[in-house]
Amino acid sequence: MTPFAPSLRHRVAVLAACALGLSASAFAQGTAWPQKPITLVVGYPAGGSTDLVARTLAQDLGARLGQPVVIENLGGAGGSIGAQKVASATPDGYTLLVGANNEIAINALVRKSVKYSLKNFTPLGLLASQPLVLTASAGNPTRTTADFLRAAKANPGRYSYGSSGVGTSLHVAGEMIKQQGNLFMTHIPYRGTGPLTNDLIGGSLDYGVYVLSSALPLMKSGKIVALGTTEKKRSAVTPDVPALAETPALKDVDIGVWFVLMGPAGLPEPIATKLRTALAETLKAPDYRRSMEASGSVVPVTQPDIGRFLVDETEKYRRIVQFAKIQDE
Repeated sequence: MTPFAPSLRHRVAVLAACALGLSASAFAQGTAWPQKPITLVVGYPAGGSTDLVARTLAQDLGARLGQPVVIENLGGAGGSIGAQKVASATPDGYTLLVGANNEIAINALVRKSVKYSLKNFTPLGLLASQPLVLTASAGNPTRTTADFLRAAKANPGRYSYGSSGVGTSLHVAGEMIKQQGNLFMTHIPYRGTGPLTNDLIGGSLDYGVYVLSSALPLMKSGKIVALGTTEKKRSAVTPDVPALAETPALKDVDIGVWFVLMGPAGLPEPIATKLRTALAETLKAPDYRRSMEASGSVVPVTQPDIGRFLVDETEKYRRIVQFAKIQDE
């Protein structure tokens, strides 16, 4: 045995002890989390549907985790700027994303500038969902899905529909309706639903696609007419409005808006588990459910396999995007 052997064994033992210490320390930090405020990034300005979900979530979630949960609105590029920030963040649980269809599943399909994908996130849970709704102005003689199909089929290319922008979930829904109904209509992209509403009510736009929560005040005031919602079943919020899928020609129309909580890829399992547990409790809270349902959303009773859900949704959008050749930028 060489005289260096004991020293070598000592060094190996010290290194092993250090490694174990670091591992234990990392685990302890994970189980002690959180120790400071948590930021929920929203990729849109304050006041929109995603922002509403985030603010409704923040108060209850913060109380359960024992730390303030603050909202950071980081608008731009259809939600992609906010999503990119979270995808690039340190996976320590202090920077999370409340995201929707656009930035999570659609933007990477239609925007060349988007450099992230699902693999750059840790999915934590589905927060709520709601349908979109196909509408006409009060001055439009169209009152039903059958009226809409009859007019569009009899006059190929004559009618237009508006959405809140190229590559948005509203645009993708409109193209799904066109695809399923074998319709030829012109898409008019707007910068938000405000100008869309002005043209729809003013008569220069024939039809519009809205998120249900955005359409509800206009429906209640009689300014627009709901022709049908876009998920398979009718919305409990608007039980008198049929689902488009109830009409045989549109039986496969099934698309909505959903909101999810996401962390960066590599989020430590103890932190992810603590977040999922707190989220499950929040989703059962009566105040959270009432607030979401009042805005037209449905809160899941049980969580889907969120990873599989996001993959399936992305593939559904991919098919529509490819069929309609949707491309932004």
